[in-house]
Amino acid sequence: MKKLVLAAAAVALMSTGAVAQGVTVTTGAAHSTIQIEPEARTKIRTYVTEHKVRPLATRERIAVGATLPSDVELVAVPSEWGPSLSKYRYIYSNDRVMLVDPGSRTVVQEID
Repeated sequence: MKKLVLAAAAVALMSTGAVAQGVTVTTGAAHSTIQIEPEARTKIRTYVTEHKVRPLATRERIAVGATLPSDVELVAVPSEWGPSLSKYRYIYSNDRVMLVDPGSRTVVQEID
């Protein structure tokens, strides 16, 4: 668990980047569905690579729907990723960007 905290802290040291449009968020009664176009996904992955975001080290694979422990630091989504994603936070783990609802700490989208 300590490794998780240290890795999450490293992710927090990132800076801003550029990602544009191509994101659709549909909110339902129970949950929200995020559809991110392939071009936007590529831009997000490029952001992570260019800014050398350090991955969060985990023993288990994090999946959509999982609730992250409170000691995992969530990183603010850069404004360049678009206003529809600004309410989320993210983590980077196992070569995937995971969007997280900060209120429930639930992983809502995987960008691989």
